[in-house]
Amino acid sequence: MSKGDNSGGLMSSAGLVRYFDAEDRNAIRFDPKTIVAFGLLFGIGVLVLNLVA
Repeated sequence: MSKGDNSGGLMSSAGLVRYFDAEDRNAIRFDPKTIVAFGLLFGIGVLVLNLVA
C-alpha cells in the first residue's frame, strides 16, 4: 500500500470508542457479582427444567 491510501481502520472506530466509553448518569448499573449470580441461577434453572421435562 502506498502512503496515500487510507484504510479507515482505526479512524472509523474512534467515534464508537468515544461513544461507548462515555459514562451516562441515567444508565442502569449492576454489580458484577449480581450478573454472575443471575447467570448461575439461570443455568441451574435450565438444568432443573431439563431434568423435570
